[in-house]
Amino acid sequence: MDMLKMGSFLAELRKENNLTQAELGEKLGVTNKTISRWETGNYIPPVEMLEELSNMYGMTINELLSGKKLSTEEYREMAETNIKETLKASAFSLKEKQEFYKKKWLKDHVAIMVFIGICIVGVFVAGFVMRESLIVYISLLMLVLAHGWRNNTMMTYVEKYAFDGKN
Repeated sequence: MDMLKMGSFLAELRKENNLTQAELGEKLGVTNKTISRWETGNYIPPVEMLEELSNMYGMTINELLSGKKLSTEEYREMAETNIKETLKASAFSLKEKQEFYKKKWLKDHVAIMVFIGICIVGVFVAGFVMRESLIVYISLLMLVLAHGWRNNTMMTYVEKYAFDGKN
């Protein structure tokens, strides 16, 4: 399976359907970065996404994996190869991979999250004790920003490992 050819074909199909990477990503529930990774051939879409793309573009999964529309004879030839390659890349479901990598990221980063949490609570308590509402509001803003940082870095990590086709 030629991942560059497949990626180029996915980009071509997306453009034929007048979709940006962001629009396609929104339809599939992934980021535009993930779409870009698929289209550059860096990553193979998981089986669930191949099925969605197949339905969306009116193509078979075999054609998507082959990177071109296939004749009947070509279809038979490519089917076995593509199935074997896809099964290697999809030993776990996408949801299982996402949950695994979320837990792994949280485990690897628990110390820094606890430290940040303690710092934010300290600022909050200090503002409350000193009766400085500005400090209290700043600590609440810090809490929101810390949550955004945690979620963003965790999901970047999850996408990097859950969508790369490796276990």
